[in-house]
Amino acid sequence: PDDSVGRRTVTIQLGIIGFPIGHSLSPVFQQAALDHLKLDATYSTWEIDPGDLGSFIDGLRSPDIQGINVTVPHKEAVLPLLDHVDEWALQAGAVNTIVNRGGALYGYNTDGMGFIKGLRHNAPFELQNKTVLIIGAGGSARGVVRALANESVGNIIIANRTLSRAQSLSTLSIGLGVPAQAISLDWQELSLASVQSELIVNCTSVGMAHTSEFGLSPLLLQPISPNSVVYDLVYNPIETQLLKEAVRAGAAVISGIKMLVYQGAASFELWFDRPAPVDVMLESADKAIQNMAESPD
Repeated sequence: PDDSVGRRTVTIQLGIIGFPIGHSLSPVFQQAALDHLKLDATYSTWEIDPGDLGSFIDGLRSPDIQGINVTVPHKEAVLPLLDHVDEWALQAGAVNTIVNRGGALYGYNTDGMGFIKGLRHNAPFELQNKTVLIIGAGGSARGVVRALANESVGNIIIANRTLSRAQSLSTLSIGLGVPAQAISLDWQELSLASVQSELIVNCTSVGMAHTSEFGLSPLLLQPISPNSVVYDLVYNPIETQLLKEAVRAGAAVISGIKMLVYQGAASFELWFDRPAPVDVMLESADKAIQNMAESPD
C-alpha cells in the first residue's frame, strides 16, 4: 500500500487567523520558507469570527498543529486563552504568534522585532531621544510602542480616532519609561505632531487595498517634515497614499512589507527553533505584491 497518504496525515499545520483575512500575504512567504527548507508543513488562512475564537484556540492543542499567527481583531482577545504569554507580549498587551508545545499554548509578540528590523533594513536609524508619532492604537501599535521603549526614544505621540485608546497606549508607554501623550485626529493637533516628529508610523489600515479607505491617507493634508522617516505598516499597496505624500515632502519612506516579513520570520523561528530563510521570504513577498499590483482584482 502507498504509505504517502499516511505521511500526509501528519503534515505540520500552521496558519494565520483574522476577521476578515482574505488578502493576507503571510501564506505566500511562510509557505515559500517551508518549501525552501523542505519541511513537511502547510500554512493556511482561517477566518475566525470573534465569537468562535475560544473554541478555535482550544483546537490548536492538536499534535499536528505547530502554531499560528494572529492578526486583527484577535491580537488582544487571545491573551486569556493561552497557557503561557511571553513578557514582551504581556507588556504590549497583544499576541501575534502562538506556539503549540505538547498541547500547551505559548503566546508571543514579534511585531516589535519585525518593526525595528524593517526600519533598519536598508540603513541604520538611531531611535534614541527621537520624537515618534504613532497613528492608531490597536494591537500593532502596542507592539510598536513596546519596541520603541526598548530603543530609548525620547517621546511618543499617539493619535487615534478614539482618544481613550490612545490614552491607554500612552499609559503603557509611560509605564515602560518613555514620555507619551495622546491626541485625537484633530487637524491642528495632528499637524503640530507631524511636523515635530522625526519618525511617523501608520498603525491603522487607512490606505489599504481592498478596503473602503484605499487611496486615503491617515494624515490627510497635514504637513510632513522633509527630515522625518515615514513608516507605513500597510503593505498593500507598496506605495500608499501616505508614502506618496511623504515622498513629495522630501521625507524618507518605508513600506510595511519589511515589517510583515521580519515579524513572520521571527514567528517561524519560534515554531521551528531554527533560522528563517529571510531572503526567500522577502523575495516571495515582493513578487506577490507586484502580482497584486498588476492584477488588483
